[in-house]
Amino acid sequence: MARPSFFARLWLAIVCFFRIAFDPDFAGAVVALRSPPLPLPLAERPTAPSKPSALGAAQLAQNEQALHLAAMLQREGRLIDFCEEELAGFSDAQVGAAARTVHDGCRKALRDAFRYQAIRSETEGAAIEVPGGFDPRAIRLTGTLAGSPPFKGVLKHHGWKVVEIRMPKVAGDPTIVFPAEVELA
Repeated sequence: MARPSFFARLWLAIVCFFRIAFDPDFAGAVVALRSPPLPLPLAERPTAPSKPSALGAAQLAQNEQALHLAAMLQREGRLIDFCEEELAGFSDAQVGAAARTVHDGCRKALRDAFRYQAIRSETEGAAIEVPGGFDPRAIRLTGTLAGSPPFKGVLKHHGWKVVEIRMPKVAGDPTIVFPAEVELA
């Protein structure tokens, strides 16, 4: 199975976030997937807490910016906390209020890290024509594809393209996306 690119994974995370927030059936399926396995019998439990395996140097170098973005989204919007929280016990109003806070923080983090530009300038819902030779990474055709270009359709989403990246260099261990907090008495 091919591994999706960083931006494909980021888009998937954003889409899933909103689908979980607004689609109770999908959220229920995610909860079922995240259900913890049955606990091990006492004799089979490890005696000391296990440490996560260290990332290899090549893997770390390849993913350092992704880890830094995760750290920014956690620091500004508490996105990891929100995604790891079990939401079944909260009302829709409570989830909505939390989502607004997470949205504001994550929006700030993304705007600090990137400058975006719309791929298509037309308004969503406008009738458009897609010429032959279009970039399939920039324009995704949906619906029934018949014939040859140019294709005529309705713009469902204008798309986004990153035109500037402002990610600072990571200092320290990039795998720590947010430190543990200890309040002293």
